[in-house]
Amino acid sequence: MKITIINGPNLNLLGTRETDIYGSQNFESYLDSIRSNFPKVRIEYFQSNIEGEIINFIHESKDCNGIILNAAAYTHTSIGIADAIKSIDCKVIEVHISNTYSREEFRQKSFLSPVVSGIIIGFGLDSYRLALESLITGG
Repeated sequence: MKITIINGPNLNLLGTRETDIYGSQNFESYLDSIRSNFPKVRIEYFQSNIEGEIINFIHESKDCNGIILNAAAYTHTSIGIADAIKSIDCKVIEVHISNTYSREEFRQKSFLSPVVSGIIIGFGLDSYRLALESLITGG
C-alpha cells in the first residue's frame, strides 16, 4: 500500500513556527515515527510552498492508494488544488493540525472540503496518523 502525504506552505517550518498552535515537533521526526509505526505502508512525502508544484505532485500521485493533504493556507484560496483533486481517481483526506474553526474567520472556509473524501482537523500532528488509519481501513 502506498500513501502520499502532501504538505503546503510554511509547514516546512513545523517545530519552530507558532509552536503555541502547531507544537514543537518538526514534521520529519513525526514522519519517521509514522513510518516506523506503519512498516507495511509505503509513505511518500512532499512539501512545497508553491501552489503549482503541489498541483503537479497531486497529478503525479494518481497511482497511490490515498493522499493525506494539508494544503495549509492554500486550503482557503486554491481552486486549482481543488480541481487537481477532482482530476485524479485517488482518495484524498484533508488534514489540518489546528482546529481551523477556532481561528480566524478566513480559515473556516475550505475550497478543498467539497472535493475530498474526508477531513481531519485539530488533533495536532496526530491528525496525519488518524488520516492514515482511515485510508488503511477504508474508513
